Amino acid sequence: MASNLPDWARAHGPVAARARIRGTPEDFRVEEVLGYAADGEGPHVMLTVEKRGANTRWVVEQLARLAGIPAREVGYAGLKDRHAVTLQHFTLNLDRRPEPDWQALPAGEFRVLKSARHRRKLKTGALQGNRFCLVLRDLSVDPATLASRLEAVRERGVPNYFGVQRFGRGAANIEKAEAALSGRLRVHDRRLFSLLLSAARSLIFNDLLSARVQAANWDKLLPGEVLMLDGSHSVFRATVDDVALPARIASGDLHPTGPLWGRGEPMSSGKALEWEKQAAARYPVMAAGLESLKLEPARRSLRLPVRDFAWKVEADTLVLKFFVPAGAYATTVLRELIDMREDIEDMAD
Repeated sequence: MASNLPDWARAHGPVAARARIRGTPEDFRVEEVLGYAADGEGPHVMLTVEKRGANTRWVVEQLARLAGIPAREVGYAGLKDRHAVTLQHFTLNLDRRPEPDWQALPAGEFRVLKSARHRRKLKTGALQGNRFCLVLRDLSVDPATLASRLEAVRERGVPNYFGVQRFGRGAANIEKAEAALSGRLRVHDRRLFSLLLSAARSLIFNDLLSARVQAANWDKLLPGEVLMLDGSHSVFRATVDDVALPARIASGDLHPTGPLWGRGEPMSSGKALEWEKQAAARYPVMAAGLESLKLEPARRSLRLPVRDFAWKVEADTLVLKFFVPAGAYATTVLRELIDMREDIEDMAD
């Protein structure tokens, strides 16, 4: 997969370590954090499910089959890695019907840990983020270099790249996206078409971010910048007379943003907009295609703060624990630490 994608710039220097990830699913643990509890009443039931080595959509099908409802009546906040042990939530619209016996599900790939009534269907993206515990084995690195890199990630965060999962197996969605947006490929499956549009927007965003990382301004204020308030999706245009902005960016209270390309008047201006236009110009077919579909442009933070970041090194094993907000990728954190080129195939759910 990685060989078909650009090697986007790293903020904290060249990769200095090698390690193996996902030796077993237990080496990659993910806990979904919704930030709210089930209502305790309502037509839906919210399940807390632990899955191991299982595809999220396959779990949806199994739950729907046992409950006797269509799979479309099962909600979830997001896909989770297949080659991992994950804790995530699902809602099922049972209306007035009693819950089935969740223990009747075949033992193996997943199990229901808890259930409670809920008023509404769980929607994609309706979560705070994900908490990770990762075990990296066969670690090869100079200890002083590793310590310095870990501290840099904790202090400054990492570039908020979209992960390789966004681009499909072998990065095939990039070629398909260009073909679809140029009119050379007709895509009738709405879900697939949406995935291709996401891949195109993600590619332009990553290209912009990589260019700004190379210029060492990915976490600095440019004239005409659009800023995002930390911990929210609230954005605003920077003003030249606000002298407090550079300090707020340095402290992590605000983050520079980049566009998810679409049609409409850009929020950015000046130097920031020049950088964005240059990135889009490197993918003219995709940018023009996205504009022709009248997609509403959106903004994404260029910086990913890595919260609750902790680590432990024992011999040739590195254990990492951290939290990242919804829409961010654990692999984006890892690529600043280790060479992942041989380990990222098959990451998509």
